[in-house]
Amino acid sequence: MEPWHPACNPDRGYGIRRAQIHRSLLDPAVAAQWPAQPQGDDLVPVDLVVRSGVITQIGIRRAGEPEPALGEPGDDTPPWPTVDWDRGQIWPCFVDIHTHLDKGHSWERSPNPDGSFQGALAAVARDAQHHWSQGDLYARMDFGLRCSYSHGSQALRTHLDCGGALAPKVWEVFQQLRRDWSDRLILQGVSLVPGDYYLTPEGVALADRVAAAGGLLGAVLFNHPALDQHLDRILALAQERGLDLDFHTDESGNPDDRALHRVALAQQRHQFPGQITCGHCCSLSVQPPAIVAETLEAVAIAALGVVSLPLCNLYLQDRQPQRTPRWRGVTALQELRSAGIAVALASDNCRDPFYGFGDHDGLEVFRESVRIAHLDRPYGDWTQALTITPAQMMGLPHLGQIRVGATADLVLFRGRGFSELLSRPQGDRVVLRRGRAIDTTLPDYRELDPWVYPSG
Repeated sequence: MEPWHPACNPDRGYGIRRAQIHRSLLDPAVAAQWPAQPQGDDLVPVDLVVRSGVITQIGIRRAGEPEPALGEPGDDTPPWPTVDWDRGQIWPCFVDIHTHLDKGHSWERSPNPDGSFQGALAAVARDAQHHWSQGDLYARMDFGLRCSYSHGSQALRTHLDCGGALAPKVWEVFQQLRRDWSDRLILQGVSLVPGDYYLTPEGVALADRVAAAGGLLGAVLFNHPALDQHLDRILALAQERGLDLDFHTDESGNPDDRALHRVALAQQRHQFPGQITCGHCCSLSVQPPAIVAETLEAVAIAALGVVSLPLCNLYLQDRQPQRTPRWRGVTALQELRSAGIAVALASDNCRDPFYGFGDHDGLEVFRESVRIAHLDRPYGDWTQALTITPAQMMGLPHLGQIRVGATADLVLFRGRGFSELLSRPQGDRVVLRRGRAIDTTLPDYRELDPWVYPSG
């Protein structure tokens, strides 16, 4: 194994030889030069050139042919360093479209006593009441961003609890973090309140605050007699302010929860012009086939995006004392994708009462999603669910794909096939930002001791 070359200066230029890129992550014009392998890992052998922090060349490697030259015809630049990646994989940086930074890394001081959804709600409410100062929020949210950045993310969206007096505090901290991280991560914020909150004057004021901060409107939606009224109000507020929407939808195993369907109908009713994203949608996987088909048709017509959070939903859903869970908690991922609906995967909660684990690692999310939801054999284009698909949902179409002219924001893994890639954590990955290898050292949990162990 050849280590990452210390002389690989992105300003001068360097090459990466004998790498592999999954077809769905590669510029389609380049991928078309290699025969598809729909029943295999579908990895394309390539060489890359990076100059001035930008990908300037992608060449296909073909067995039995001379090794392709790295450099443009007539290029008189002196030979630059090259790294032999020995068939390891290259991915674009991750795009994590659904997180909860404000709750993150609070587990030690506010664990969920029974691991249930209701237990998580109560624990977070207590934690916010007693601990969420601006200093505490900044320290924990910044810690989460450092983890995400070190693992290879370049864009992240976080939901922010906004009920009552929390709104000014969490948005001020979020905006400060967005400024502090502007040269490393693209951050988006979403308001998180019950759907009926927007029927109140406080809800209108929150919509104005979100608009002023350049955020998105969001809400938690379950089955409710007045759900259509809530949605009409939220869509009107968003449309008046030019905001996109991101909902928590049907996060339960109750087959009667059909908020996803109601959101799709509301979009059609209002002809809402912005992007609407719906997270979780767990109940879809326990509904009768005819109901599922009806919902999928409406969601496709409304062009909603769906985000699945397999790690957190596996942890929370169908949890009962002294009983093994009978279902995995995730939504109908395969059916959604087959219906032509944009589907993304994301981290969700990390080390808080809703999920006691996690590290904002896109590869971990992909690895566990493949195992939980059988997203292999074939892998198809599921690699896009943590890259180009969430980037498009976030209005960042320039991210998530490896192509000539794109900034060299890449994650290099030693794992060759998917079995190697997904069997180990790939802790030796190389993360390139603008072509330069960053320090991937993760922050030490002990840094949070003054906040999570306030009494010493």
